[in-house]
Amino acid sequence: MRSTKLPGGEAVPVLGQGTWRMGEDKSKQKSEIAALRTGIELGMSLIDTAEMYAGGGAERVVGEAIADRRDQVFVVTKFYPQNATRERIAAACDRSLRRLGIDQ
Repeated sequence: MRSTKLPGGEAVPVLGQGTWRMGEDKSKQKSEIAALRTGIELGMSLIDTAEMYAGGGAERVVGEAIADRRDQVFVVTKFYPQNATRERIAAACDRSLRRLGIDQ
């Protein structure tokens, strides 16, 4: 998998796994987790998600998928436009980190 270097020297894959539509149907959660884990095993260690995907459900699926693989992945998430203010951004990020099961 091709990668690019961040300013700190960390190599990040140029392609990642998207999670739009994940977390919408609980009956599909196990297969969604399995798909993400398979991608990680194949070198797709960048996972893109967002709080607006299934109302945070996609972040929860990602959290389950990476629970024992956190040191193997890069997670990118996004927040609702209404949370892009000085007053709301930190709280939105904290909620995402909780759903993802990621410590700060």
